[in-house]
Amino acid sequence: MDAPSQDINLNSPNKGLPEHMIDVPVDTPAGGDGVGVLSEVETEELKSELIKVEDEIATLRQVLAAKEKHAAEIKRKLGLTPFNELKQNLTKGWQDVQASNAYKKTTATLSTAGSKTSSAISSVGSVLSRTLGEIKSHPFSQSFSSYSIRHSISMPAMRESPTFKSFEESVGNLKLFNSKT
Repeated sequence: MDAPSQDINLNSPNKGLPEHMIDVPVDTPAGGDGVGVLSEVETEELKSELIKVEDEIATLRQVLAAKEKHAAEIKRKLGLTPFNELKQNLTKGWQDVQASNAYKKTTATLSTAGSKTSSAISSVGSVLSRTLGEIKSHPFSQSFSSYSIRHSISMPAMRESPTFKSFEESVGNLKLFNSKT
């Protein structure tokens, strides 16, 4: 690391300083930027200390990366893949949810609501079945159903009648009149 090209940014006057410099008062000139306050010896000591700290940080990063790689190898040998870990976490989480009082109360409430809904639907179904059965057995419904069949059979013949054609022409003229306005 090249000391002259490094940016020195100390947020605290004591951060990263050797112990013999911690009690050194920090004076700032009227401008308040702190430039020019340190002697040449102090500046060199700080630059040297900064280089050492940055080297230590780089070394710690390398050690951490090596430890993480080693941990990943151990997990792989143990069969602990990221997917298996996720599966275990989800299983544990689901077991925790099922053990909670809120889940137990909700399950009981939904079960009660489901059985009540089921019985209500069953009741409605039996009432509808009984009512439809009564309608089918009524003499009016038989004559109505035969009328419906006769009516649908006569529809094509009715469309060919002069009255129906006259009606279609009137509606067509009405549509044309409305579209022009």
